[in-house]
Amino acid sequence: VQLQASGGGLVQPGDSLMLSCVVSGATLDGYAIAWFRQAPGKERETVSCLSPTDGSTFSLYSLGNRVTIFADKSKNTVYLQMYRTKPEDTAYYYCALDNQRGLPTVNGGCPQRAMAYWGKGTQVTVSS
Repeated sequence: VQLQASGGGLVQPGDSLMLSCVVSGATLDGYAIAWFRQAPGKERETVSCLSPTDGSTFSLYSLGNRVTIFADKSKNTVYLQMYRTKPEDTAYYYCALDNQRGLPTVNGGCPQRAMAYWGKGTQVTVSS
C-alpha cells in the first residue's frame, strides 16, 4: 500500500487550499484515512479523518469548519479542503491509512498509533 500526498505550496492567509492523497495497493472501503500535520518544533497532530465506507468524519476541534475531508472512490483519492488559511496552518501535511478498522478508528479520533501506512507528505506554508 502506498499513499502519495500533493497540493501543498505557498498560500496567503485567507486563501483556500486543497490537498490530495492518492492511495494505491488498496481500495478505500473498510479503511479510515487521515490527514496529519507537523509544524516545526511541534508534535504531529491529527487534522481530519474519514471512513469512506460510511462517510463518518473527525476533524480537529480547533479548526472549526475550516476543513472538509472527502473521498473520490473512483480515483482512490482523499482530499482535504482547507478554507481561510492562517499562518499557524503552516506545517508538513501527511496522509495515512489505518489497519482496516475504519469507523472505530474515526470514532477514536484517528490517533497516529492506529495508522498502518503513511505517505511522504506535502509542505503547506501560509504567509503573506
